[in-house]
Formats: sequence, structure tokens, C-alpha cells
Amino acid sequence: MTVYEAAFTEATGQQRAESVPLSHLSLELGHLYFEDLRGDPEALRRKFEAVAPWAQAVLRPGARISTCYLIDDYFSSELSPADVVPLVLDAAKQAGLNIGYLARESACASVDGIGVADLVTQWIIDEPPEGSNGLRPPATVVGWLANGKRSPTTVTAAMKGPPEWQPPRESARNRHSIFLDIELWSTAGDRRLWSCPMLAAVWQLARLGLLRYEGKAVLQPHTWEKEWPVEWASLPGVIKVDPGAAPFSAYRTLSVLDIQFLPVEHAVRQILGMVAVDASVMRQSVLRAGKEGLAVSDEIVGRVGYVFVN
Repeated sequence: MTVYEAAFTEATGQQRAESVPLSHLSLELGHLYFEDLRGDPEALRRKFEAVAPWAQAVLRPGARISTCYLIDDYFSSELSPADVVPLVLDAAKQAGLNIGYLARESACASVDGIGVADLVTQWIIDEPPEGSNGLRPPATVVGWLANGKRSPTTVTAAMKGPPEWQPPRESARNRHSIFLDIELWSTAGDRRLWSCPMLAAVWQLARLGLLRYEGKAVLQPHTWEKEWPVEWASLPGVIKVDPGAAPFSAYRTLSVLDIQFLPVEHAVRQILGMVAVDASVMRQSVLRAGKEGLAVSDEIVGRVGYVFVN
């Protein structure tokens, strides 16, 4: 008697994750919001001058270090690339810095027909808080992500007296809680308006080379050899502005940012700690780092570093 064994697998499970070039470090030289350019033409140069000593302390011969800069064209697009990009590149140059890649923040929401922020949201794994009874909807439904148990808001029956207040509790607290409740998006009509922490989390994943859609790498750089356009949407999501730059994505990231971004990046780390990217992509970078004699964390947040300047 002949026995036939059938194996059923999903097509997506057979897709090979595309490999991307990796630098040793992705060094971010700042974020630009258009209000930074209002009223004080020297403000941008001063920001780069504050970043320069820290960046130059990291840059060293022989290491593959890419530099990048993020421009917010998501919450505002009042100035065109033709107005902004030359200012940014010139201000960085005056401070002794070289930008390898420029990125548009709106591309962290959607690029090339791919809803990137929505894709990453689907990778979030909710951590049930202590004493959870399943009533709290998941973050992917309500758009709020907490790192523990929120304060109860239920009201007792009238005859039982006022409810007793209870504090929130962080799940992985160290003696005391630092509770964080993050808004991933709000709604504007029938569309989602993604929050700064959510877009910045996508940005970190892109810099780490961990974004894939149907096996293909997402938010990888493209060259631009034309005049800077009037519309931001005319540009690629990530633009290679230095032909000799090291690969955009890297084993680790370091962001040198103004102190005002500290609360946002605290939220970013919480989001990244609850995101599960394709295990084969994570393993791919660990194995490649090992061949270069580098140790890379198995966790996303272990690959992300910061310097905050005032």
C-alpha cells in the first residue's frame, strides 16, 4: 500500500527575505520641522553645530558609518524641497558635517503604494498587563499602546460608595513604575494621522534594514540627479545625496537629537520593544554581523542608541 503525505504551507511562508547592504552604524544628524526655519536663518546652522562634536566623535576611518537626516513633510509641507534641501545640506557643511541620506517623514507612513506604518502596526504584539481580563482592545484596534496596566476607570454602583483610585503599573518595572501610554494614531475623517512616535519607530526599522513587504526591502534609498522639485511627493522616501556614502541601513543606529525629542524616543523604544519583525530578517543581520566579528543584539531596542543635546 502506498502512503502519500501532503504538506500545506502558506505562500508567504516560502518567501525569501531580501538582503540589504549594511553599514556598521547609521548615524542620524537630526530631524527638521519647518517651524525650525521660521524667523531665524541661523537656527539650523546652530543645531548642526551642537550635533557636530558628538557626530565627529563617532566617525572614524575604516568604519562603515552612514549619516542621515529626517525632514518632516508629513505634518507640514509649507516649504518645497527646492527651498529646504539646499539650506539643510549647506548648514550641515558649514558645521563640518556630511549628510549621506535625506529622508521624508511622510514616507514612514506610506511609500510606493505600501502603507508602511500600517504594516508595522500589524507586527505589534500586545503584552497583557497584570490581572488582564481581556476587556482592553488591542493596540492595533484602538491605536493606543501601553507598557503596563492603566488606572481602572470603572464606576461602582451608587450604593457602594465612590471607587477607590488605583495607580497605573508598568509591566517590567524596576521597583517603581514609569507608566507610558502612547497614541499611535488619531483619525482625521476617514484616514489615520500617524503620531510622531509611530513614524519614528518606522524610521528606526528602516535604518536597521528590518522592513520587508512580501519579502522585499522597504524604504531603501534612491539617487536623485535632477533639480530639487516643488512637491515633496515627487522625491523618493530616502534620497542618497552623497554618491560615496556607506550603505543606508546598518547593524546599529545612533541618533544625535535635540533634547526636545527625548519623550518621543522614549515612546519609540516602547513601540519597538513590542514589534515582532520577520525572524529570518533578524537572524540574517545577526549572522552577517558575526562574520564581521561584531556582536548584535537579538532585540530591536538593543540596536538603537541616542545622544541628546541641549
